[in-house]
Amino acid sequence: MRWSRRREAFRAIFAGDRCVHPGSVFDPLSVRIAEELGFEAGMFAGSVASLTVLGAPDLIVLTLSEFAEQAYRINRAGELPLMVDADHGYGNALNVTRTVEELETAGVAGLSIEDTALPQPFGAAGRTQLISVEEGAGKMRAALAGRRDPKLMIFGRTSAASVTDADDAARRSAAYEAAGVDAIFLVGVKTKAQLETVRAAVKLPLMIGGAGPEIMDLDYLSGMGVRICLQSHAPFMAAVQAVYDTLKALREGTAPKDLQGVAPPELMKRLTRDADYKARMEDWLG
Repeated sequence: MRWSRRREAFRAIFAGDRCVHPGSVFDPLSVRIAEELGFEAGMFAGSVASLTVLGAPDLIVLTLSEFAEQAYRINRAGELPLMVDADHGYGNALNVTRTVEELETAGVAGLSIEDTALPQPFGAAGRTQLISVEEGAGKMRAALAGRRDPKLMIFGRTSAASVTDADDAARRSAAYEAAGVDAIFLVGVKTKAQLETVRAAVKLPLMIGGAGPEIMDLDYLSGMGVRICLQSHAPFMAAVQAVYDTLKALREGTAPKDLQGVAPPELMKRLTRDADYKARMEDWLG
């Protein structure tokens, strides 16, 4: 597979001067849809992975192998650069190195390692805690040590803005920049004051998730050095609702021909590459 080409395209976003919204994807068909609609990159979140693979909430019960396998399925299906949320790296710094190795092999264009204490320790249920800055910086160095393709982007991720304060987020971001990561991924930044505090502390390009409405303006974000801004993971939730509504309608007696919101055959054939498969069958199978 041509991983380097998509990694180059992903890096070009961060070398540019505009912020973009990635498409939240979770399987081969969803990434093909995002690619067809013109998204510059796809985003595969750990929370969505847990829902997709296990039908479980985002409590770090998904394993690295399960996450990497689904990321590979997504990457195999198209050419869209894929950013993934690798959570805490599935363990300590040694595990982080292994996580990077596996996800690089799975074809991702970028991945983030966060400084949240995960899985939640005994006695801390429901309370988000952060590891020390020193441990976080060690994890970033471990992530970089696991990288073989220099085109793969490593992000230092912190939720400190919503857990402690913006000053702590700035301090942690600066430490991860010093460790050598390619970009900073900020989660939970709600105000311009918070974003500007972090921006003053680091020179690296930024990615943000869980942003507040005050800063959700692409011109403003672009000027602040933000190059990717998430828009939630609504596509997966919409897919769940559509399946629920369709099954409910069928259970209640609606005829299949009367169902609403069903993908037409033309769309399904296009997304499944039906014409390509038929051509191969004629060529190879007679």
